[in-house]
Amino acid sequence: MDMKKRIHLELRNRTPSDVRELVLDNCRSVEGKIEGLTSEFVNLEFLSLINVGLISVSNLPKLAKLKKLELSDNRISGGLDVLAEKLPNLTHLNLSGNKLKDISTLEPLKKLENLKSLDLFNCEVTNLNDYRESVFKLLPQLTYLDGYDMEDREASDSDGEVDGEGVDDDEDEEGEEEEDEDGEEEDFDEEDDDEEDEEEVEGEEDDDEVSGDEEDDEFGQDGEVEDEDEDEDEDEEEAEAGKGQKRKRDAEDEDDDEDDEEDD
Repeated sequence: MDMKKRIHLELRNRTPSDVRELVLDNCRSVEGKIEGLTSEFVNLEFLSLINVGLISVSNLPKLAKLKKLELSDNRISGGLDVLAEKLPNLTHLNLSGNKLKDISTLEPLKKLENLKSLDLFNCEVTNLNDYRESVFKLLPQLTYLDGYDMEDREASDSDGEVDGEGVDDDEDEEGEEEEDEDGEEEDFDEEDDDEEDEEEVEGEEDDDEVSGDEEDDEFGQDGEVEDEDEDEDEDEEEAEAGKGQKRKRDAEDEDDDEDDEEDD
């Protein structure tokens, strides 16, 4: 994809003045030059042109607010004087993997008064004796060269980013932490609900057992009551039967007495 088309796609129906970051990595430059990028990108702060086949940056438009420029893995060998002219507020510059051979090619960067970090990894100039000392001497405004300061202390993440980017990362992390906390709270709530459900189920089972025992007791008591009633009925029947036999015997005795009187 050529650079012009890529810029059009990156706009996504926005106007150039709305764009703060523009990434054009791996697209094709025309004759090794930047094409399609204009000074209408007045609010652009971050521009990435990694591996686009650049030989020259002479076609760079003036971007007064640009702070970070990525130009690694191209074929740039000089002509850096245009950077100070077009990008006066540049703070981070990455020229790793280009064709820079001599310290003198970096001299135009002296005019970038706000330049804080410079990367030259995999450039031939890094093989020179006293390379680091020479670059820091040439560019006294530099704080970090290839990610380390003069005392070989590594650059912090905040120093390695354009102003404003670190803040967004912190906000994202805080948002993730809040989501995690909310998720944990929900998990705890679900566990509590599960425990309550289990307790309710156990309680219902216990109630069923108790009610079953009570029913058995009631049945047992009813059975005993019924047995007692049956015994009382049998006693009454026996008593009635005994009375009947007694009345029968008495009647027979009376008949015998009458017979004896007649004989007399």
